[in-house]
Amino acid sequence: MTTYLEQLETPVPIVDMDRLAFNLDRMAAYATLHGLRLRPHVKTHKSPRIAADQLRLGAVGLTCATLREAEVMAEVCEDLLVAYPPVGAARLERLARLPVDVRVTVAADDANALDALNVAARLGQRQFDVLVEADLGMHRVGVSSPERAVAIARHIDRASALNFAGMLFYPGHIREAVDEQGTALAQLGVNIATYVQAFEAAGLPPRIVSGGSTPAAWRMHEVPGVTEVRPGTYVYNDRTTAMIGACDWDDCALTVLATVVSVAVKGQAVIDAGTKALGREPLRAEGDGYGALLDHPEVVVSRMSEEHGILDLSKTDWRPRLGDQVRVVPNHVCIVVHLFDEIIGVRGHAVETRWPVEARGRGPALDELAEGPPRPRAV
Repeated sequence: MTTYLEQLETPVPIVDMDRLAFNLDRMAAYATLHGLRLRPHVKTHKSPRIAADQLRLGAVGLTCATLREAEVMAEVCEDLLVAYPPVGAARLERLARLPVDVRVTVAADDANALDALNVAARLGQRQFDVLVEADLGMHRVGVSSPERAVAIARHIDRASALNFAGMLFYPGHIREAVDEQGTALAQLGVNIATYVQAFEAAGLPPRIVSGGSTPAAWRMHEVPGVTEVRPGTYVYNDRTTAMIGACDWDDCALTVLATVVSVAVKGQAVIDAGTKALGREPLRAEGDGYGALLDHPEVVVSRMSEEHGILDLSKTDWRPRLGDQVRVVPNHVCIVVHLFDEIIGVRGHAVETRWPVEARGRGPALDELAEGPPRPRAV
């Protein structure tokens, strides 16, 4: 028996399956056309189902931020990058206990962290590839000079259970509209070249130069030296991605289905999607509000409390009625996915499928972290 949107209890995240397929195909085609290795970040979807589609379309592996993500994705992927500092005993233990037949690469920017990582790898009877993370403008993590990067690469090269694989950077500071990124991308290329030349001069040529982020992904082929891209948001897209021109509005595959629960106050309507459904991240582009309606993009969620979202109707002639359903395009889709246990896949108004957000949270994916060496993946 077919279920329709009108029968769903809201708020709930829904994904247009046709738009999702288009987004997956588009990025895969871009990477293939330009000879770039595609290693998508799973932080957006946190779903083995979508990860399997990305791999089927040619992705060389997956990028993870949490060990929960890595443990879940190890069930569908044999090549994982954990792009997060390997710091802390619990994180190191879980890294070492990932299935032995999964190739694991780690990003790092500190020699002390690498010493602990090397011990964890030896205890886990495995090897880790390591990418030296460089700060090329984000000012979040990463070394800030080629000399420091070379020193860490040498440290990796001397470690018995670690292998130097190259360098990694995150161009999250590039948030201009896509057609205005030229200057920032040119500077990025200059910076990368100084690091690559330093590695090569030290006799440690990088096998991988890995860059990420959906906002800059579509122009990464213009940056000399980049061999790999790690976009995440592109699978679903969001209001920010659309506002900077990294996708069209109609490419926003995930929306939060919400119900109008009050029209009592003039000039506004209240929906049942507040901070616990949409998050509270401001728009990282020109504009305001915490989301906009898919069918009425001029209508934004101007204010929120935990269970209430206020639609500003001042810029539209559209007037919703009590009980109407609306689809909200969130500012930042990655946050929204993490707030829900399940995603609903739809075509038109009909529910076609649903899948769990399996890599949500921080706890281990396994029932327990058993003692002893890591085990092979389940096949």
